Amino acid sequence: MNLSSPLPLQATDAAPDWARVRVDFPLLMREVHGKPLVYFDNANTAQKPLPVIEATSAFYRRHNANVSRAVHALGTEATDAYEGTRGKLARFLNVRADELVLCSGTTFAINLVAYSWALPRLKAGDVILVSRMEHHANIVPWQLVAQRTGASIRVAEIAPDGTLDLDALHAAMTPDVKLLAVAHVSNVLGTINPVREICREARRRGIVTVVDGSQAAPHLPLDVAAIGCDFYAVTGHKMCGPTGTGALWARREHLQAMPPFLGGGEMIKEVSFDGTVFNDPPHKFEAGTPNIAGFVGLGVAVDYLDALGREHIAAREQELLAHFTEELLRIDGVRIFGTAAHKAAVVSFQVEGAHSHDLATLLDLQGVAVRSGQHCAHPLLQYFGVAATCRASLAFYNTHAEIEAFMAALKKVRALLG
Repeated sequence: MNLSSPLPLQATDAAPDWARVRVDFPLLMREVHGKPLVYFDNANTAQKPLPVIEATSAFYRRHNANVSRAVHALGTEATDAYEGTRGKLARFLNVRADELVLCSGTTFAINLVAYSWALPRLKAGDVILVSRMEHHANIVPWQLVAQRTGASIRVAEIAPDGTLDLDALHAAMTPDVKLLAVAHVSNVLGTINPVREICREARRRGIVTVVDGSQAAPHLPLDVAAIGCDFYAVTGHKMCGPTGTGALWARREHLQAMPPFLGGGEMIKEVSFDGTVFNDPPHKFEAGTPNIAGFVGLGVAVDYLDALGREHIAAREQELLAHFTEELLRIDGVRIFGTAAHKAAVVSFQVEGAHSHDLATLLDLQGVAVRSGQHCAHPLLQYFGVAATCRASLAFYNTHAEIEAFMAALKKVRALLG
């Protein structure tokens, strides 16, 4: 039984033919407002290659059944495919499969840590340390826990170029800090944080670490075991997989000690009205029917990224980032937020005299998709003293020709706005 479509390429030491790769993404072929689509909103969600689309469809057409419940053929096929994705993701992250909780994405994963690890342990006087550049998904759950436990939030600040102030961060790791939450890659600035060094310093001080890997997993070679964190969260739809998929990796000792986050089917071994015996981790945290077809698709997405080669992906996106940044800086009145030397292909910017929402709306009329607003990172934009930015985020399937088209559209829109 094979739920995946054949991959369009095989892993190789040679860089892929990026023009050939682009053909795998049908949505990129469409027009918007009569113009060829230029999709530069990849930090928001990635487009899906045909093998992922076909695998998801094939599951519903040929194998649809619930997982871990039925002994009939369809149930076995569905369970094998679902658990197969767990194994693929574990290899992708270099972790053990029995330490990987499958869930709807990073938001769920961080909330799972907040309610199952932090809530039962933190108390008044304890501190949760978070960086200024965090996504709301790595801020709000800690605020909710702090309100219920009496713990407090401490902010690790950034430098003007968008990098973490590591000296200040290390100084902030005082004995009252029990948990540190940090993004591997900023969704606004593109800054790639030195999470291995950060987690090493935290571990020396007995601080538990939570790393938001949403923006790292699609773009960088990953070795979670080498990072040395306690928890690492990823989101499938940013990895060319379906929405509603993702995972939390956690050290085995944490998973064994943490109570379940949700109660229901599949997360139990035995239930009576006198009490319940919970399943072993990671299934203890996977109550109810999951997004099975989505996880089948995510498994194929992992195969697809591995076949391209994550080193090749990173190199391609760095090449595109360099071209994009060089051309954007040629335009008068542009301000870029986040100029770290080590960053992903994410560029947040403003154009003098143009509101970011107006800019994004007019760019859309030229077929260009970028995101505008605060990017679920209000405290970060407050640091820079701005209400909103435009964000262009590139992926390996984007092209140099699209960058030139973007720049032409931006110049046209800038002229319209005066």
